[in-house]
Amino acid sequence: MPERSRRFRNRRSTAIAIALTAGLTAGACLLLSACDPNTPAADGSAGPSAVDSGTAKPGSAPATGSGGPGKGDSSKTGGSKTGGSKTGGSTTAADARPAASSAPVLNGTSANGLTISDGTRFVVMNGTRVDFGTPVRDLAWSPDGKKAAFIDGDGDLVTAGPDGGGRVVVAENPGDQNWSHPAWQVRPYDAEYQMPALSNLLFAVRTAAGVSKLYGIPSGSVHGTPRVLRLNAEGGPGIGPLPQTGNVWPSGGGKYGDAVYANTADGQVYIRDDNVRQQGSAIAAGSEPAADPAGDGIVFVRSVGGHDHLFLERDTQSGPVVKDLTPGAATDYTEPAWSPNGTTIAARTPAGIVTLPADGSHAPVKVSGYQGLPAYRAS
Repeated sequence: MPERSRRFRNRRSTAIAIALTAGLTAGACLLLSACDPNTPAADGSAGPSAVDSGTAKPGSAPATGSGGPGKGDSSKTGGSKTGGSKTGGSTTAADARPAASSAPVLNGTSANGLTISDGTRFVVMNGTRVDFGTPVRDLAWSPDGKKAAFIDGDGDLVTAGPDGGGRVVVAENPGDQNWSHPAWQVRPYDAEYQMPALSNLLFAVRTAAGVSKLYGIPSGSVHGTPRVLRLNAEGGPGIGPLPQTGNVWPSGGGKYGDAVYANTADGQVYIRDDNVRQQGSAIAAGSEPAADPAGDGIVFVRSVGGHDHLFLERDTQSGPVVKDLTPGAATDYTEPAWSPNGTTIAARTPAGIVTLPADGSHAPVKVSGYQGLPAYRAS
């Protein structure tokens, strides 16, 4: 079992009977989210098993966002209903340079799966720019690399193929909310514990009153209805209820449907375990977390000495260990993303995108002069 799940190992090792019961009593609900990212759900309005089906959509909100480090909202554009066309395609390699800059820039995306989105309709990837036909905000790739999830020019939650084609509106923004940072929650069928597969999209919703909550929806939905995520605390002495508002920046990772997210009110990073029964707890002070695809660690942002540093939290046999991956940083490192094999971390800086080894064995290296959100796509 990956070390990321070790803090819940006792619960898992004693929960076979619970898992079997859960598989029978919640089977109908769970099966709604057991779809492949490429397959529409039978009922687009049904929420995933990890979602509170009794909660309605939030109230209205201005479509604004800060996008800055530690702000808890990565949105760069609003949710107005002015999106682009429903077609996608790619430009030539000659176009792979920001029009606003005449200085040479490094691309850095030709052979490593790195992609960069900046809120325009073009995504930098594969050594070129791909035209998705609509503004692409907060791009996230499914674990198999076959689907992109993002917030489009209408503020809707959308999936598309790697070429920008086959675009599907998973959930439609009513136009007065700010949706941000979709994340894939994918888990294969677990034969040992009889747990159905999951394929959900988690994302943050901010209302007119400035209240942020996490929502979820099966990834194969078409114009479906998102539901507020349940956020139950891990049991134990001194552990109170988890904050239900102020939650932003979800990120999925690991083999058991785990996710991490940040809370803007208390400045903490949280883990949300969704195996057998949903529970979670605070991990460390920070923001903008990203979960290792293997479930072995969490990288996040924390301010130190006037700059934003990247920190890594891993479980060890002697307990959790937190390491500063960018000690002595003279710039801000934000919006980290893991490579699919868990060995490399990409991050955004004011000068462009950098990468560094996940173990912090050497300093970050600039790979692209593009400004945007880094993400990795599995090949």
